[in-house]
Amino acid sequence: MSIRHALLAGSVSALALVASGQAFAQTADEPVSTVDEVIVTGIRASLQQSLTTKRNADAIIDVVTAEDVGKFPSSNVAEAITIIPGVTVDRAFGQGEKVSILGTDPALNRTLLNGQTVASADWFILDQPGRTFNYALLAPQIVGRVEVFKSPEARIDEGSIGGTVDVLTRRPLDLTGATTASGALTYLYNDRSEEGDLQYSLLGGWHNENRTFGVLVSAQHAKDSLRRDGLESYGTIPASYYNGGNPENPGADAIANGNCVGDCAATLLANPDARGLNSFGTHFFNQTRERDSYTVALQWRPVEQLDLNFDWLHVDATYDNINQSLFAFQGNTWNSLGALTDIEVEDGVITYAAFNNALSVLDVQYREAEMTTDSYHLDGKWRGEGWDLSGDVGYSKADGGTQRQLFGEFLNWADYEVDFRGAPGSPGVLTYTDPANNDVLSNPAKFSFDGGWGAGDPSVGPDGYNAGWGGNIVSKPTTDEETYGQVDLGFDRAGFFDRFQFGYKYRKHETDQKMSGVTVQIYGAPDNASLFSPGQVPGNYLDGFDGVNDQMRNRFSVDGDALADYIEAGEYLRPWQAAPVPTIFGNAEFTAQNWNVQETINAFYGQANFENDLLRGNIGLRYVRTESDSGGYVCVNQTASGCGTTAADWEWSVTSKEYDDFLPSLNVAINAAEDVIIRVAAAKVIARPNYADMSNYFWLSDQILTGGGGNPDLDPYESTNLNLAAEWYFQPEAILSAEVFYKDISNYILQQTAPEQHFNQAQNAVTTYQISRPTNAGSAELKGLSVAYQQTFGYGFGVLANYTLVDGEADNGQDLPFNSKHQVNLSPFYESGPFSARVTYTWRSKYFTGLDRGDALYVRDVDTLDATAGYRFNDNVSLTVSGQNLLDSEYYSYANTVALPRGVYRTGRKLMATLAVEF
Repeated sequence: MSIRHALLAGSVSALALVASGQAFAQTADEPVSTVDEVIVTGIRASLQQSLTTKRNADAIIDVVTAEDVGKFPSSNVAEAITIIPGVTVDRAFGQGEKVSILGTDPALNRTLLNGQTVASADWFILDQPGRTFNYALLAPQIVGRVEVFKSPEARIDEGSIGGTVDVLTRRPLDLTGATTASGALTYLYNDRSEEGDLQYSLLGGWHNENRTFGVLVSAQHAKDSLRRDGLESYGTIPASYYNGGNPENPGADAIANGNCVGDCAATLLANPDARGLNSFGTHFFNQTRERDSYTVALQWRPVEQLDLNFDWLHVDATYDNINQSLFAFQGNTWNSLGALTDIEVEDGVITYAAFNNALSVLDVQYREAEMTTDSYHLDGKWRGEGWDLSGDVGYSKADGGTQRQLFGEFLNWADYEVDFRGAPGSPGVLTYTDPANNDVLSNPAKFSFDGGWGAGDPSVGPDGYNAGWGGNIVSKPTTDEETYGQVDLGFDRAGFFDRFQFGYKYRKHETDQKMSGVTVQIYGAPDNASLFSPGQVPGNYLDGFDGVNDQMRNRFSVDGDALADYIEAGEYLRPWQAAPVPTIFGNAEFTAQNWNVQETINAFYGQANFENDLLRGNIGLRYVRTESDSGGYVCVNQTASGCGTTAADWEWSVTSKEYDDFLPSLNVAINAAEDVIIRVAAAKVIARPNYADMSNYFWLSDQILTGGGGNPDLDPYESTNLNLAAEWYFQPEAILSAEVFYKDISNYILQQTAPEQHFNQAQNAVTTYQISRPTNAGSAELKGLSVAYQQTFGYGFGVLANYTLVDGEADNGQDLPFNSKHQVNLSPFYESGPFSARVTYTWRSKYFTGLDRGDALYVRDVDTLDATAGYRFNDNVSLTVSGQNLLDSEYYSYANTVALPRGVYRTGRKLMATLAVEF
């Protein structure tokens, strides 16, 4: 199967930082857990330790060690483990935040900290809380060892179909000397944001002479000034909409009103089902990411038989960001559909379109986002004569989400054309064509708030006047927490079955999301964008994007803080207009996104380990009972204009569900020859639905007649997993391995779109919407092959390389989320004396990410290149220089076909220099 290898981290070359802990209540003779922590001084020693651990394991696993953290550049643990065969990450914002294992959705994998749940939260306002762990929370400096289980054991927490990642921190009694102190200072520079940031990490440890008590503390601070440039769109529409086919406004007919004539009319009439982007323009995103992590580990061994450990992790992270999208809205129902003057269609795609006096939009979103995590874990173990008893108790809580969004929207009408004929190489071009008005993208005075319309006088009151939509004020905080306790009892005996282990675990988990907001209503004579300290975007804006023109490169941006202050202070308000107060009931969209899921899990397991000269392994059974309560608001007072806007118009509704699962597992390692191991693994596994999918969450878009929501009655995924692997350890520090795997998944949860009847507030009537909901859509299969090679050569050279093939789809033919069919990793290295260097190249093929507004979204194949070089001046001081994303890789998301780009982004190269000191 796959190989053990090194974590790409680079910010702390010589540090093996952090706290203590024990994974899965492991016992003294369990192979994976009993590998001693070895102090290693280089890449070769680290790889040897990893291969030894892999060779002795009963399950199919991969391991990365603390020494490896210092040999690769990485900003979090997710990026550090991407060189493992079959492990991929999604980098929508430049950093790896969500991990996929063997072609499975990130939500179908579990991440544990010292064998236990660590609460997680997301920062992006469009994210819904799920079972996907956000790896941006974990600094690589806190890692002692990372174990990736690709085949389960009964003693390990259930809930994973792809694999389980366990991040293990270090124990103070494992330190070599009685006292340890180390620190590192890093300078990080991003060549797109053109900003530099300082980072640091500190560690101190002590244990007494008898090694009966020890303490280890650490602190890390990371700051990253991120800028993401890009091109964006927001959904697709059929060509028939330009010919009166939009049921919301059939009067928007470019042919009937005389704008689309001749070839334009002929093309439009001949291609009513062709799809085109409903908007397109430039994206300018700035974010300051700051993360402070603290750990404390205490270890007490009052007698030889007893071990007591306590560890604490605290993370404070802020992810404040300002997003500015400046785009043509060529699919707008009221302002653009009838303005079409020219169109080209190729292979069912609208590749070019021109418009006369159509709508353009500037959206500016100022967002304050944060993530805070606290995890407390206490475990103890007593070793008797031929038996042992251990227990764990803990609590983990995370708060996160967008605490406040202040959103302003500005409008413009002009002549323009959108051109996608060069996609995907040239994703798209937006050109304003009126010579007297071609400075739209560089002139903020041409974008104004929507001042509304009507016969009244907005200066004296709202009577007879309709307000314009100027944006909104929104908050969307989330909470995730778990309390757990477990007990494990083990017996050792002579014979083929040499150990029996039994255990019970209780988990109480709660996740909720709250959302409130209010519309920014503008009445007449609106202000324009020039009020908010506008300026031209930086000179390197859209560098690396082929085909874009100078209009797009030289677009303006505004001061997001100034706009936020304007909205918050209510400077747009008329004298008679009351300041808006955000509420969860003011808009059905906000109300529906308030939900809570509570889950209680009771699990029992039994496992038997066996071993003789020919084979070893384990067989076990885990029984799990899951009880859940999913709550959310439902409307109880539907009026002619939609649901009422007070608490009395809504009712909190809770749906309860319970289910039982019996999960057998088998792991066998056969010593086929002195240096060859054959592994066979089989198991039944489950993965529970995402919390957001289980909720009563629901939303509608009256403009484009789409919507989506949750499904409280979902069943868990179930899968039968089979693995066969062969490993040849043909020389020290070398391996050639191959693995084939098969996952037969039932109850597979997919987003399905179907027509539903709902009240349309814009039309004041019940309307048919296309609604996307998660459903147990049927079954799915994943099958694949992974091959890996690792070897060290003479003169300090060595290489790691692997390839993974994963073929999978649902029984309805739909692709599986986040599954790349092909993945390649290549990492040559050199190490001689005090100098070491490494280059790591990764490539993954295209992958499906989900359904949005009726479109299947994919990300094109992407490759990345990282490099690091280090020099150790003496036993105490070292210097490391690293580069991440050296190719400035393009993240290209598209709808159905690469000719319809949805989001194309670049985030720049990161260069780091780290000075590390240890004593």
